Amino acid sequence: MKEQEGVIKYQLHHTQQPIGHPFSFTEINAWRTIVFRLGLIGQSPEKYANIGFGNISQRLTPDSAQFIISGTQTGHIEQLSPEHYCLIVKADPSKNLIQSCGLCQPSSESLTHASVYAHDSKIQAVIHTHCPEIWNHTAVLKLPHTTANISYGTVEMATAVEQLFQSDELTQTSLFTMLGHEDGVVSFGRNMQEAAWELIKYLSLAIGIEQQCNTE
Repeated sequence: MKEQEGVIKYQLHHTQQPIGHPFSFTEINAWRTIVFRLGLIGQSPEKYANIGFGNISQRLTPDSAQFIISGTQTGHIEQLSPEHYCLIVKADPSKNLIQSCGLCQPSSESLTHASVYAHDSKIQAVIHTHCPEIWNHTAVLKLPHTTANISYGTVEMATAVEQLFQSDELTQTSLFTMLGHEDGVVSFGRNMQEAAWELIKYLSLAIGIEQQCNTE
């Protein structure tokens, strides 16, 4: 039985109130709209039982452990507003725990985002998309990946991401796929643009592979 998308699996302690910290949503929202228009974040009756997919996050400040992330089930909205984001106040992947505040609840993949940020303080942005082109060509593109027996939004996934960073697999790329999460791809970078460009670069490579196969 295929796992349902968008289900929050971690323990969530959420405070339903506006984000009290000053934060400019301009950059994260612009890139989120671009990724939405590429079909890598969204919602479609033809995909995943019409459940929204994909999310985006950015550190609250360059030296903070806290981060802003798009809310759960906002995939159908092309241009988000501040109320569609929430603040991850504290994340503890080892305890499967998220503390957050905002007018909506955080994405179901917040633990994975937290694991990426915890590895390297230089990482300022994370984009989780659903991209079948990249995902299906994980082996050909020789991409780092988590294994097929590890599902999204779990302690096991957060641990697997940590292990990718501890290995040398992410020294040449800032993108990995999640083979246990259908079409799941995560990119990251020192800023939002860097994370997005890495994603677009591998999308172009994957499309090139498919086009070459179609002409042979």
